[in-house]
Amino acid sequence: MHDVRANRGVEANRISVSRVLLVGTDHGGDRMKTRRPRLPRTRRGWRRLVQAVMAGCVLALLPATWLYVSTADRLRTAADVPRTEVAVVFGAGLWDGEPSPYLAHRLDAAAGLYRQGRIEAVLVTGDNSREDYDEPDAMRAYLTRHGVPDARIVSDYAGFDTWDSCVRARKIFGVDRAVLISQGFHIRRAVALCKAAGVDSYGVGVDAKHDVTWYYGGTREVFAAGKAVLDAVFQPDPRFLGPKEPGVTRALASGR
Repeated sequence: MHDVRANRGVEANRISVSRVLLVGTDHGGDRMKTRRPRLPRTRRGWRRLVQAVMAGCVLALLPATWLYVSTADRLRTAADVPRTEVAVVFGAGLWDGEPSPYLAHRLDAAAGLYRQGRIEAVLVTGDNSREDYDEPDAMRAYLTRHGVPDARIVSDYAGFDTWDSCVRARKIFGVDRAVLISQGFHIRRAVALCKAAGVDSYGVGVDAKHDVTWYYGGTREVFAAGKAVLDAVFQPDPRFLGPKEPGVTRALASGR
């Protein structure tokens, strides 16, 4: 009798466990089910949905609108940009250690301004976070090959993004007025951020072929505009600040 009761107890436990597993499986199945979003069934519901979508689009475009409005009178061409002592050229990538075509166009514009006597020194700002990647030195070498004396070129090795470059131009190199050189899709953000950092600037947007890179850059700027607003409002410290450097002062003095 003892064995029979024990066996019955075991069977009862098995049945209980089975029920628990079945219940757990049912609940798990319920959690795995996905519900399709319900579309509005009334005209009022559709109106609210459309209004919400429109509001989201407006909010997404506000930063880009701010860039266009705040820089409307600060864009020039290489032919009519005001004479300024310093030009700032932002990095745009290297190909096999040489400036990419986009960066080469920026440097060509800076060399042209120097030859025309519209600028006296060039601050090249870019990424040198790795030993095998050195934008500023590649930019310097390109400029010297195109007629800009080495003594008139100043390198910023910690220009990791546009905001960092603008802040460092003001706080590290003492630049308070400059001509900024970049592609058209980027120049408005550069002018707006440098203004927020304390650099009174005009922007020269160089021509660029409308290839995949151009379209990517233009699309990226829509999203980068949001970060630009945050940088301008909260003004965070750059990734690396460091001590002040007299490079720009020396470069300007070398031609006097």
